[in-house]
Amino acid sequence: MVVLGTTSMPVHQVMRLSRGAIIELDASEQDEVKILANNLPIASGVVMVNRNRIAVEVKQMLPRTADHR
Repeated sequence: MVVLGTTSMPVHQVMRLSRGAIIELDASEQDEVKILANNLPIASGVVMVNRNRIAVEVKQMLPRTADHR
């Protein structure tokens, strides 16, 4: 999973979202992203946009904790 940003909104607003709705995040495509595996952070990277393709370039692997090896 790649986490670009987060936001909060009331449930009633989520229920009114339709296809193509835009949800504003607290980050932009230039910001660093978190890369998770099994909900644990394993790396950080940046989003790369090329025409209609989106990719994530891994910039740094994060050290593993002793209990997750």
